[in-house]
Amino acid sequence: MRIHIATDHAGLDFSTQLQEHLRAAGHEVVDHGPVEYDALDDYPAFCIRAAQAVVADQEAGVEALGVVFGGSGNGEQIAANKVRGVRAALVWNLSTAELAREHNDANVISIGARQHTYDEVTSFIDRFISTPFSGDERHVRRIGQIADFERDGSLLPDPRG
Repeated sequence: MRIHIATDHAGLDFSTQLQEHLRAAGHEVVDHGPVEYDALDDYPAFCIRAAQAVVADQEAGVEALGVVFGGSGNGEQIAANKVRGVRAALVWNLSTAELAREHNDANVISIGARQHTYDEVTSFIDRFISTPFSGDERHVRRIGQIADFERDGSLLPDPRG
C-alpha cells in the first residue's frame, strides 16, 4: 500500500521514525513535508498535498491511505478534510483507529504527536491500515450523504419540517 505522510514541526520525529516502520512493513511511503524542523512552519500545505495525493491515488485505483501529524492532530485533520474526497479522522486509541476505517471508510488518519508515545502511534496506524471498511449499508449511505454535500451542498430534508 502507498502511504502519504505529512506533519508539522511537532510530528517531524514521529514522521521520520514511522516512515522507517512502514517501509519495513512493505509499504511505499511518500513524504509530503516538511523536510527540516522549523517551529514556525505552515503545516496546512503539507497536509493538503498528502490528502490530495491519497485521493488521486485512490481515483487511479492505487491502494493508498494518508497519515498526518501535529501537536494535537486537530489542525492537520482540519486541513486534510478540506480536500474533496478525504475523510480524515483524529485518532487517539486503537478503537478510534479501527472505527474510523470500519464505519467511516476514513482514508487519512490524524494523530497528535504530543499526545502519544511512538509505540502508541505505530499501533494506531498499523490498526488503521489493517482494518477494512465494513461496507455495511448504513455506513455506505451516510458516507454518500457526506459526499453529496461536499459535491453540491445537498442534504436530506429537515425532519423538523
